[in-house]
Amino acid sequence: MRRMIEAWETQPAVIVSLGALLAIVACARDSNPRRQRLAYPESPREEQVDDYHGSQVADPYRWLEELDAQRTAEWVNDQNALSGPLLADLPLRAHFETRLTELSDYDRIGLPRRFGDRLFWERNDGLQDQYELVVVDGGGRPRVLLDPNGFSSDATIALAGWQPSPDGSLIAFARSDGGSDWRDWHVRDVATGTDLDEVLTHIKFTPISWLPDSSGFYYSRYPLAHSGVADGSREVSVYFHRIGSPQTEDEIVFSQPEHPQTNPYATVTEDGRYLVLRLSDGYLKNAVWFRDLDPGSAADFEPLLDNWDSVYHFLGNEGSTFFFETVLDAPNGRVVALDVDSDDRTLREIVPMTEHALQSSSLVGGAIFAEYLVDVVSRVEIWDLSGQRRDELDLPGPGSVGGLGGRNDQTETYYSFESITRPRTTYRYDFASGTSEAFHEPVLPVDAARFETRQVFFESRDGTRVPMFVAHRSDLDPELPHPTMLYGYGGFNVALGPSFMASRLMWMEQGGVYAIANLRGGGEYGKQWHLAGARHNKQNVFDDFIAAAEWLISSGTTTPEQLAISGGSNGGLLVAAGMIQRPDLFAAVLPAVGVLDMLRYHLPSHNARNWADDYGLSENEDDFRSQIAYSPLHNLEDGACYPPTLITTADHDDRVVPWHSYKFAAAAQHAQGCERPVLLSVETRAGHGAGKPMWMQIEDAARRHAFAAEATGMAPLRDHP
Repeated sequence: MRRMIEAWETQPAVIVSLGALLAIVACARDSNPRRQRLAYPESPREEQVDDYHGSQVADPYRWLEELDAQRTAEWVNDQNALSGPLLADLPLRAHFETRLTELSDYDRIGLPRRFGDRLFWERNDGLQDQYELVVVDGGGRPRVLLDPNGFSSDATIALAGWQPSPDGSLIAFARSDGGSDWRDWHVRDVATGTDLDEVLTHIKFTPISWLPDSSGFYYSRYPLAHSGVADGSREVSVYFHRIGSPQTEDEIVFSQPEHPQTNPYATVTEDGRYLVLRLSDGYLKNAVWFRDLDPGSAADFEPLLDNWDSVYHFLGNEGSTFFFETVLDAPNGRVVALDVDSDDRTLREIVPMTEHALQSSSLVGGAIFAEYLVDVVSRVEIWDLSGQRRDELDLPGPGSVGGLGGRNDQTETYYSFESITRPRTTYRYDFASGTSEAFHEPVLPVDAARFETRQVFFESRDGTRVPMFVAHRSDLDPELPHPTMLYGYGGFNVALGPSFMASRLMWMEQGGVYAIANLRGGGEYGKQWHLAGARHNKQNVFDDFIAAAEWLISSGTTTPEQLAISGGSNGGLLVAAGMIQRPDLFAAVLPAVGVLDMLRYHLPSHNARNWADDYGLSENEDDFRSQIAYSPLHNLEDGACYPPTLITTADHDDRVVPWHSYKFAAAAQHAQGCERPVLLSVETRAGHGAGKPMWMQIEDAARRHAFAAEATGMAPLRDHP
């Protein structure tokens, strides 16, 4: 093999099959770095230098930010023309696509929600590209109310949100085209299934909140630019839409053009008495204003919680008493109440902080459901509104809980439970009996009992104890290392609980190990855990991830030649930073829709600036000094030998714009000093991930896992346990 490699090095640059190239990489991991042998598309480097607080920073691929330019489109086509055939030719690609199709073919539903005497939920019979929305009238049978599979021929127009009116007579629903965050909202009569005339546009990231009489709803949207399209760089305003009137007649209810960074969103209380505004500026703090909607009241909006000192999530009200979840004076979270009719609006504690992080809470059926994370495993307590603990949900085992929503006057609520090897089961909780029963339990086309999950703890660089879930087939030989996929996120207070994905089972079926690291920056242990991995502490997240990889290697679970890392969005930043800081640890790197240019991430849209609580802003010098130290785009070293890398993005992603991946791919291909491939695969008719049709999800997962399988030396195993 060595002679073959040396002879190959003397030949002119040629395109070889990716499987053969990765096989050579696996056999020659310790050889001296050499220039890449793939004929990458030409990526001109231009003279673009920016001054950041006296530091000169080159940005030679700035031209790729021009997403609508012809040369950018041609460059993307050339990248796909290179990566597409190579990825299609991978030995396990077709098998993974077939097997993932089989593993995805099971009936599943979303969480039921009751409005009036109707029950609504999303449903997929297994391989439908998009979930359909069904409704049950009274005690009848489910009927299809909305089927987005007919919205477009390729199923890339998705049902992106829905909100029935309180009595269940009407439903507002959103359509997203090609994965975009922008939505068009429509209204349908639930009884007849016919659409009303209204169409609302220029909307994203907004709740829909109906008046109790179903006469209209509140929503938030952006203003129009001179071009006639929404201007996402300007202020968000709250509007009221009256059913039967055109959007042009919608009333502006609240707007602060002098504070374009403050995003207001409205909620009507269930009794219809108050309109509550959440004013957000980032993720670490918000204000709350409210207004009396009583027809006899002329009161305007009044600040209620306006010190911008914490996060306040409005849970609901009982008369003039408002309930909020907050981390004010409680880094692990608590529930508080205040009386808006009282002269003294002192916060009264209802659910006190505990040693465990309060992951979520809800007010339903006259009770508060508080979901805690106990070493990243869900536990749910039930409290009455006076602050007395009443009960605890009896869960099937260690796993993750979702749901527990509904109105304060309901007699039931629904929740889901899942784990890495158990798909989401839906339960109905009855308030009268205090018991749960299964409402829907999916049947997998594989015996999940053949897999096992354990939780381990490891020490990060600074001694911090970090948890990780490790899952694999039960019959895997513990004395041997195995191909391993390490997944992480580490940001925005998001906790990675044990959750089910068919692609994870597919990887484990083939003899692989799947690991989920619960890094700082997430919400696994409350506010302090989040802040310990945010802004100037971001390096802690990468240290945790690297320590997770080192534990998997030192424990004998895997080796550097068998370890792949993957992550999306903020997780794309994570794995790209890990690749650059410790290229010796990994056999494959898979950053998806990643935030990769930390100096300019905030420029494309108003929404992106809201990420500053986690990332900072390069216009601030102290933030810039932190960002430039880890920004993947700016820390690639020319001539270094990086692991085989598959960068994936989508041309309709308007959340993390695709030029992050474009620029990083161009820079990584230029910097790569050895034969290991750096590929870019760009999905068309897709966005950041939401609304992606099933066929596209299966293709994408098969590509990425086949790339990782070949790089880690996973042996094809056609029979299934």
